[in-house]
Parts: sequence; structure tokens; C-alpha cells
Amino acid sequence: MKLKHQIIDSINIKNSILEDDTLFQELERAIDIIVQCYRNGSKVLFCGNGGSAADAQHLAAELSGRFYLDREPLNAEALHVNTSFLTAMANDYSFDRVYERMTLAVGKKDDVLIAFSTSGNSPNVLLALKAARKLKMRTIGFTGQSGGQMHGLCDILFCIPSEDTPRIQEVHILLGHIICENVEKMLFSE
Repeated sequence: MKLKHQIIDSINIKNSILEDDTLFQELERAIDIIVQCYRNGSKVLFCGNGGSAADAQHLAAELSGRFYLDREPLNAEALHVNTSFLTAMANDYSFDRVYERMTLAVGKKDDVLIAFSTSGNSPNVLLALKAARKLKMRTIGFTGQSGGQMHGLCDILFCIPSEDTPRIQEVHILLGHIICENVEKMLFSE
């Protein structure tokens, strides 16, 4: 069986990012951007598809609920949670435009959009990033090795050194947890 190899593959990818000083600088920068967003009274929006949508919703809950600390909730939302809106926009326009429309509906200058796409080429995520840029929001992307078309649309882009979707998503949630934990500490442990 390949069970041990699957764990070893995950560990190897995590070891490679552990050696990437630039990734840690960008991680600190992402945390600072989100902390500043909240200090300015702004919000964080998330988007992704499939497992990445689940990660988006998971991390929004970590911010809007709690991570470790019993504290005030932070304004964070995954763009796909309003199924009536999602299905109406997919039907009336196209699924490619659902996150763009919701970003334009609720996004404001100085908000942050965190976008997940393991390929970096999901049309609905790309349009959401373009809408966020139009609104002068800050953008943080999580993707796989190539980064795809998300290059140039994100202030910070975490390109995980793999082409294996499950392994990429495992690192996305790891980095997302690190961000949420440190945002919470910086805002509520001072």
C-alpha cells in the first residue's frame, strides 16, 4: 500500500516550505495585512472551489468564531455560503461570475480577499481577484507550484511546491491556520 508514501509526500512538501525564507516573509506580510485590515474596521473575504471552498469556509470560521482565544468575533466570510445568491448568479450569468458578483456586492476598499485555487486558473476565482483589485482591496492567493493566472492578481501569492491537489490543500490549511492564529494573537493578546 502507498499509505506511508502519502504521508511522506506531505512531509516532504512541508519540509521544502520550511526551508523557504521568502515564504516566511510573505506569511508575516499576510498576517500584517490582515491585522491592519481589522484595525481599520474592514473585513476578510474568502473564495475557492470544492475542497478549497471548504478551506475558505473553515478559515473564515476560525476568524469570525475563534481560534484559541475567547474574544470578539472578526468580520470574515466565505463568498459561497449564500446558496440562493450562488445558484441565481450561476443561472443568470455563469458560474464563472459568482465570486466576482459577490465581491462587488460586499467588498470595499481596504478589505482583504483570500483566494484559493490549486491550479491558479479557476475562472471564478480569477474574476473575484480582478473585482477585488478594482475595489482597491488587498489580495492574498493560495495555489500550487505554477501559480497559474493568479500571478499579478495577488499582493501575496503562496505557490505550494507541488502539483498534487490533496498535498497542496494540506499545506494551504496549515498556512491558513498559522495566519489565523497569529492574527488573533496580534489583535487580542496585546
